[in-house]
Amino acid sequence: RGSDGDFGFRDYMRRYDPKNPNHEVCVKAGIPEGWDRNQQDEDALNLILKPLTEHKSPALGFQVTARWNGARASRLTLPHGLVHTPVFMPVGTQGTIKGLTSEQIQNCGCRLILSNTYHLGNRPGGEVVEKMGGIHTFMNWKGNLLTDSGGFQMVSLLKLAKITEQGVLFQSPVNGSEMLLTPEKSMEIQNQIGADIMMALDDVCPSTCGDIKRFEEATHRTLRWIDRCIKAHKKPHIQNLYGIVQGGLDAKLREFCLDEMIKRDLPGYAIGGLAGGEDKALFWRVVKQCCDRLPQHKPRYLMGVGYTLDLVVCSALGCDQFDCVYPARTARFGTAMTREGQLKLRKKKYKGDTRLLDTSTAVGRKFTRGYLHELATREATGSQLLTMHNIEFLQNFMKDLRSSIRNGTFPNFVREYMREEFPSGDYPNWAVEALRA
Repeated sequence: RGSDGDFGFRDYMRRYDPKNPNHEVCVKAGIPEGWDRNQQDEDALNLILKPLTEHKSPALGFQVTARWNGARASRLTLPHGLVHTPVFMPVGTQGTIKGLTSEQIQNCGCRLILSNTYHLGNRPGGEVVEKMGGIHTFMNWKGNLLTDSGGFQMVSLLKLAKITEQGVLFQSPVNGSEMLLTPEKSMEIQNQIGADIMMALDDVCPSTCGDIKRFEEATHRTLRWIDRCIKAHKKPHIQNLYGIVQGGLDAKLREFCLDEMIKRDLPGYAIGGLAGGEDKALFWRVVKQCCDRLPQHKPRYLMGVGYTLDLVVCSALGCDQFDCVYPARTARFGTAMTREGQLKLRKKKYKGDTRLLDTSTAVGRKFTRGYLHELATREATGSQLLTMHNIEFLQNFMKDLRSSIRNGTFPNFVREYMREEFPSGDYPNWAVEALRA
């Protein structure tokens, strides 16, 4: 409310909590008394929160609406709708999350999911997906979709890949046929697929590699390839191209790649080459270095991260988007994600357990741990139900995290999470250091 008491004279006011000087959120004046910023319908926030920073590309809008130190809550507007960030994006490699229909994925609260260019290009092929109306029509998905460029397969299918300046020559794990994935070919397939966000083809070197010369080669090649991707991208008006920052764990290489990638002025940027088994004390420092340097008004995507501790820490450092196969893959092995930690439901101790799985999800409210134990040990339905649970669990977890940033209670959210995840108080040193940073 303006000092004169008349909302008409002051359209907006910036709200600071004097006890929490690091909290910043800009709200429209005239909020109804008792309005709860933690309400279920996040979309209603569009009527209230004014952006602190804003960026608009032909096919992307990004508005930061609240901050707590490095952590930020934002709105990411894409061709297939609004996405609230920080957001976790589940992975549907070949146009599906194993065991789930697109409707079930949507019911889990997802608005942005992943598919993979290499695998879709290999089977059924980009041309087939394009002829069937693009990936959204192909899989009957109404939300947004991001396609990985195929670069990660340089690591996951390393024994089947040969990397040259031209591109990556893969041998298909399905039938042994060869596929040359160049920056131009990656763009062609992704344009055919029709994803809302496309990733540039990068030269991915495992973070645990001890050869600094290989990291230097990969970093410089990634920059040469991004220029080829930009030139080959045919639909920038409806598809967004993100560049990927490489450089391994070397701060100078990362800084060089950051400087060069920022010059390309892309709609968004990803932090690549991490989450591959490297020392966590080095991992978080690279993430912070990248978040500190990347443009404040554009989205930042940390690739390959899906453990809740990593999501909390890296959101605090300033990341907006995350993806990982973990929640769906671990569900297929009978593991459920909960605020108590991971429950390995195939263990005999859950036989006859009458407690509900977890009240935060639809599956968790309906089924007991004992019932899911029986399904997880011998029925495909168990894998399906646990996949739905894990994905919805992470969507709700990120929603609570976003709300805490808007409400100015992010430190309380972090403390509560750490107490639940580590009840003995044995907090990982790397996480403590990162959160203090």
